[in-house]
Amino acid sequence: MKVITDQLRFPEGPIALEDGTVIVVEIERGTLTRVHPDGELSIIAELGGGPNGAAIGPDGRCYVCNNGGFGWVEDGGILAPDDTPSDYSGGRIEAVDLATGDVEVLYTQCNGNPLMGPNDLVFDGAGGFWFTDNGKRYARTMDRGGIFYAKADGSFIKEVFFPYEHPNGVGLSPDDSTLYFTETVTGRVFQSHLSAPGEPERIFGSFDADALLYGAPGMQLFDSLAVDSDGNVCVGTIINGGISVITPAGDLLNHVPLPDPFVTNICFGGPDLQTAYATLSGTGQLVSFDWPRPGLPLHHQHR
Repeated sequence: MKVITDQLRFPEGPIALEDGTVIVVEIERGTLTRVHPDGELSIIAELGGGPNGAAIGPDGRCYVCNNGGFGWVEDGGILAPDDTPSDYSGGRIEAVDLATGDVEVLYTQCNGNPLMGPNDLVFDGAGGFWFTDNGKRYARTMDRGGIFYAKADGSFIKEVFFPYEHPNGVGLSPDDSTLYFTETVTGRVFQSHLSAPGEPERIFGSFDADALLYGAPGMQLFDSLAVDSDGNVCVGTIINGGISVITPAGDLLNHVPLPDPFVTNICFGGPDLQTAYATLSGTGQLVSFDWPRPGLPLHHQHR
């Protein structure tokens, strides 16, 4: 494992670009940040709130899920998100011009319901994107979250699955026919077969056992995910820090341990997409290591 940098403030949403740089969000710092191969950091945009997930869209802009901000606790060298702060700025989907840093807010609500804590997103081949809304935590209550589908031009958004307990990571199978998403606090991965872009074959609720791909044993929380070329769902795992690799059949292929209790995201890069980049968020690290299979080329990013 190579530590590229340890100077980030709760990084997530890594995007490995062909020039060797990796774009991440820094949730605590409120920025979209470029990490250079030598570890140098450059700020692309000051977003405020809590930028939480990122992906390159069909127009070349970087689309960001912004959760509106967390409170923070830091103990023993580990930074961790806390309840919703007094300066919470509202959930939103933003698009950032990587050349200029200009930011456009695309969505703040759906059917009159505000977005509370957008978390992660993935584009399909048709140019639309799926995203999760994790909701927010308060002193004695917490929101229920959902999974949405939207168009990149800001013209269309719909809530597809609701309610779920803090939905987090989201991804698509290699042929775009299956949607995967995680629930953080339950340590579960769900799947939905799609009949068309943005259209599930059927709508199911959070207690539908047929939709469950995998449930983690013990005290494990699931964060964001990426899919590799074999269709395996590679999930950032909290507490049991590492990457849990789950087959399309719902079996745990293996767990790749990493030295941080908050391993939140993974993406693939390099000329053969066999370099894995992971965010070790609690300690502010972006690391890289070899992956035994190529990652799945992402729509609109790996052309």
